[in-house]
Amino acid sequence: MDFSTIDALTSPTLKHLRARWWDDNFTEFLVETLRPRPGNRILDVGCGEGTAEVRIGRLHVSQIRLVGVDLVFDRVKTAKQQAAGHNQRVGFAVADASRLPFQAGVFDSTFCVAVLQHIADLDTAIRECARVTVEGGRVLAVEPDNKARYSYAATAAGTSAFEASVRFFDAVAAARGDAGDPKVGPKLPALFSQHGIEPLDVRLFPVSRVHLGPPPDEVWDRRLDAIAQAMANASTDTVRALGRTYQQALSAYAAEARSAGSSFIEIQNTMLFATVGQKTE
Repeated sequence: MDFSTIDALTSPTLKHLRARWWDDNFTEFLVETLRPRPGNRILDVGCGEGTAEVRIGRLHVSQIRLVGVDLVFDRVKTAKQQAAGHNQRVGFAVADASRLPFQAGVFDSTFCVAVLQHIADLDTAIRECARVTVEGGRVLAVEPDNKARYSYAATAAGTSAFEASVRFFDAVAAARGDAGDPKVGPKLPALFSQHGIEPLDVRLFPVSRVHLGPPPDEVWDRRLDAIAQAMANASTDTVRALGRTYQQALSAYAAEARSAGSSFIEIQNTMLFATVGQKTE
């Protein structure tokens, strides 16, 4: 996967970054894991703007039927346009992961990527994924542990900036009313087992980036832009105050990084957990 544009200082979680790390290698992993065969029906729960459907379609797996659902109408509309633009026949619908509009056992494989982290009622969502999957079919969920993030900066201002980013983005999430379990990734095998899905494998995808030497100006500009956009999209007194504090901390960090020169280093790391299961009942 290509994680080069993922930055904890522009988003402290992987909640809204799915399209930015999805590459051909991940698509091949997805197809290998789901094991599509001619005539199979495959469901993408939380399809977003159709990233999976377009990329799977490019692999020309013959005679499979892809179906994608998402809670947001505009995303489904975009997904339909994307699939049509690539001459792909995909079914899309607006639907809640906790109330899938399908009969039991109609899909040979069901998958969701960076979706369960948004859902407060995980049990219901996983139960629904199991319900619509045939006995013996594959279920795949790929989720992060958004709380298990490691960061290191070679300057004191860097530590302060990371701490300010967490406070700011937590306030942004609260203003948006974001729900879900930030630590869902490593919990998936146990959750699968509780809902008739036998865990078969867990694949770890490290999400890492390193700056050796001060980051270029465009990195700092991108970070400041992210703060400004978040402040505009979730504008409360708390968000604005924490945003200004974060902007100041980030500017101080940039100055220290430039002064440190070639001795500067910044390290970020988190993890994606891909849990593969088989419907058993």
